[in-house]
Amino acid sequence: MISPRAFATSTLRLCPISTCHLQRTLFRRSGHFSVPLLHEFANKVSNTRVQWKQAGMKGGVSAAALQNNSVTELPNMSVQRVPCLSDNYVWLLHETGMGKTAVVDPSEAAPVIKALDERGLKPDYILNTHHHFDHTGGNLELKQRYGATIVGPAADKDRIPGIDISLKDGDTWKFGQLEMRVFDTPGHTRGHITLYFPEAEALFPGDTLFALGCGRLFEGTPKQMWTSLSKLTPLPHNTWVFCAHEYTQSNAKFAVAIDKDNAKLQERKRLIDEHRSRGMATVPSLLSEELDTNPFLRPQDQAIRAALGVAPDASDVEAFAAIRKAKDNF
Repeated sequence: MISPRAFATSTLRLCPISTCHLQRTLFRRSGHFSVPLLHEFANKVSNTRVQWKQAGMKGGVSAAALQNNSVTELPNMSVQRVPCLSDNYVWLLHETGMGKTAVVDPSEAAPVIKALDERGLKPDYILNTHHHFDHTGGNLELKQRYGATIVGPAADKDRIPGIDISLKDGDTWKFGQLEMRVFDTPGHTRGHITLYFPEAEALFPGDTLFALGCGRLFEGTPKQMWTSLSKLTPLPHNTWVFCAHEYTQSNAKFAVAIDKDNAKLQERKRLIDEHRSRGMATVPSLLSEELDTNPFLRPQDQAIRAALGVAPDASDVEAFAAIRKAKDNF
């Protein structure tokens, strides 16, 4: 079986290819993939020319163009990463079937407006996962400017500015021609929801699930959060996880401290450190990566339990609570 590294290197040499297409191709050819690995591959062609003649084209592409690509092309939907505040990511969704556009968790309006203007788009919807200001701060300005419909959690409807449509666990909602499924995922807040687009293989967990982490328990309990995360782990492993913050590097430091013999985690941390040193984003990630390396999805792991002094026969909720407490104090 060809390795991801060898396949990516050869692919970049042969033809022009989008960041997302290479990511997806790697996963399908190799059966496993680390999103940051793509950027290591792209760096191999830094300061070189891609030979377009083999693809019947002229010109070249730089590694930076691949590394800094903020748009992920998914089946029937594109997702653009819009950095906001100090470490937030707002996600700009454009559905290709009916041309609908949505903004997920707009912490502030100005960067979102700039991204929309650059692409000539106007948002039809604003999608909120929870009430915190760094996820709703741009709601009213965007609604006033564009007339967008605000969609959010039913359990938090009294705390979502400008909400028009309330959704709860098990609901489905149409975003153009795409179906969006809703999970109630309390823990970080009592009314948190997670948004899932099965056809696009895309998950927007807000502050429930992070790359190598999970949200702090501001309003919920460890049992609630573990139950919430357990709703997400059965999803297809090639699901893209578009979390809401760039916390990956600090999460990786903690993860390695309690799971030091995990080779996949060690490699992921190495690449994350490299990318952050260059100012590069580390999300989205694949759910398969999180299942292999995110300690908050692995409270049953005996090595993690041993590192935290959790009994082998303790419940997963007890182990999860210990992991969360250790991270809070890290």
